[in-house]
Amino acid sequence: MRVFVTGASGHLGSAVVPELRAAGHHVAGLARSDSSAADVEKLGGEPIRGDLSELDVLRREAAAADGVIHLAFRHDLMVTGDLAGAAEADLAALRALADGLDGSGKPLVGTSGTAMLVTGGVSGRPGTEQDVFPDGGYRIDAENFVAGLASRGVRSSVVRLAPTVHSSLDRHGFIPVIIAAARRNGYAAYVGDGANRWPAVHTLDAATLYRLALEKAPAGSRLHGAAEEGVPFREIAAAVGRVLDLPVRSIGPGEADDYFGFLATFAQLDNPAFAAITRELLGWTPAHPGLLADLDEGRYGAVTR
Repeated sequence: MRVFVTGASGHLGSAVVPELRAAGHHVAGLARSDSSAADVEKLGGEPIRGDLSELDVLRREAAAADGVIHLAFRHDLMVTGDLAGAAEADLAALRALADGLDGSGKPLVGTSGTAMLVTGGVSGRPGTEQDVFPDGGYRIDAENFVAGLASRGVRSSVVRLAPTVHSSLDRHGFIPVIIAAARRNGYAAYVGDGANRWPAVHTLDAATLYRLALEKAPAGSRLHGAAEEGVPFREIAAAVGRVLDLPVRSIGPGEADDYFGFLATFAQLDNPAFAAITRELLGWTPAHPGLLADLDEGRYGAVTR
């Protein structure tokens, strides 16, 4: 299968491309720079020059492919607080990809996040793949668009990733941001009692999930990339403190913005998520270390210095 992958040289793409290649697929990876193109080649993919704003490129490559995995996201906008702009760019890219796949029966695997479960109103229980929300929220519109492509003859599915996709490949995700905040402030912090939970998944397990979704997810599927249902944030902070040999403290909600920056709201989310339906539907069996083990075993060493 020729698979067009956006975000092919990024954190998750650097695991997804080799996963696809090992399964015998040819990968064409979107690359926005010479260095990204070189990275795609090193991973075994064919670089396609362009970025998310070049909608004609997205349409053309989607039409030429046997399937599409959409990983790219405007994280630069998210970091500055422009969540609406990031979401709008994502939806525009998805519409272009869909134009290239209409009526083909080919797979399109999109990306969302389990945090949208909280945005949608899930509270007091773990979210499931059956939780679906009306349009009108961050990531929700794009997710609903992808699921709705089933009615347009596309075998679409969407992976709701845990906020912590962790491994030694992670250089710019939420865990490196938390580590950087601890180093900057001289202590590792959680908000309040730190009982709020974050689901987590190892990068390599997430890559396997994307391949399985591409190969066999039913049209309109919503999938959970969450190997761990929910790790209490205070335990994440404690592990960061151990890694950096720093004290661990509770801070108040009013201090979160100064400490965490753009991550302040996410750091306070209680976002447990089940993945039982995903495991059963696709035969997905996460096999790599959990988040705390990744931290304690030094897999984030490169970002702690």
